[in-house]
Amino acid sequence: MASLQDIKRRIKSITNIGKVTRAMQMVAASKMRRAQEQAIASRPYAAKSWEILTHLVEQAGDVSQLHPLLMQPEKVEKVAILLITSDKGLAGGYNGNTIRKTTAFMQDSNHQEASLITVGRKGRDFMVRYGRNVVAEFSEIPARPSTLDIAPISHIVIDGFLSGEYDEVYIAYTDFVNTLVQEPTLRLLLPIQPGQVDSKVMEKYLAKDEKPLSSGSVYTYEPDDPTKLLDTILPRLTELQIYQAYLESRASEESARMIAMRNATESANELVGDLTLTYNRVRQESITSEMLDIAGGAEALAQAS
Repeated sequence: MASLQDIKRRIKSITNIGKVTRAMQMVAASKMRRAQEQAIASRPYAAKSWEILTHLVEQAGDVSQLHPLLMQPEKVEKVAILLITSDKGLAGGYNGNTIRKTTAFMQDSNHQEASLITVGRKGRDFMVRYGRNVVAEFSEIPARPSTLDIAPISHIVIDGFLSGEYDEVYIAYTDFVNTLVQEPTLRLLLPIQPGQVDSKVMEKYLAKDEKPLSSGSVYTYEPDDPTKLLDTILPRLTELQIYQAYLESRASEESARMIAMRNATESANELVGDLTLTYNRVRQESITSEMLDIAGGAEALAQAS
């Protein structure tokens, strides 16, 4: 059995760890609120932009040949995956769940050689460690990013698709459902498929729209040339999807980290309580043993005299 000094040292060490995790929980909670606000505030714009694109395609008819970002490949051979994880750990299963979903997709669809564009060190480190083909990586993106911070990522993705380097581009990230639930998501990013939304969060959000654009109505767009219009809309929409995915991932990361730190704090407090009981029991046994030794010594002296 450990000595009193060892138990006391463990209690002090775990108490200090509990204080650290408690502080990290409070910091993550503050960051989580800001990240949630930004992610939720951007959803209406993302939903309405997608709705306008769908309506434009319905009104113009078959536009799949009007712009390269809409063209479906005859045969899919070269695939790229944009993987969004975090730069730091201590976020529970946040990174692991997204990485597992990505690796499972690569194995199930026979795309083990897919090119990976990673956002966040955790995803990059994992893929490099296991010999995956990481062609670009981004890290240290600000906590409250703007579209300018996401622009280099979207440029690499769009340029690679337009140049024929990739036949399809997928995006893997984490949808923020609520503070306790974050859902890993992997969906097709390019070519764009208007009307199809593979994100449960955005599906629910679009379903709540009370005044959708009516497919029976006719809208006038400027300029009236569909090619010029799509040249402007489609790259912006792709960038917006990446931006929205990053905001969702950021909110999910801070939520997962707050929950993980809360659980760690509770575990530390429980362990300190158990160790305190052990300390008191060992101390009581030590006192009892000392009293028995004293009593035995006194009895021995009495018999000797």
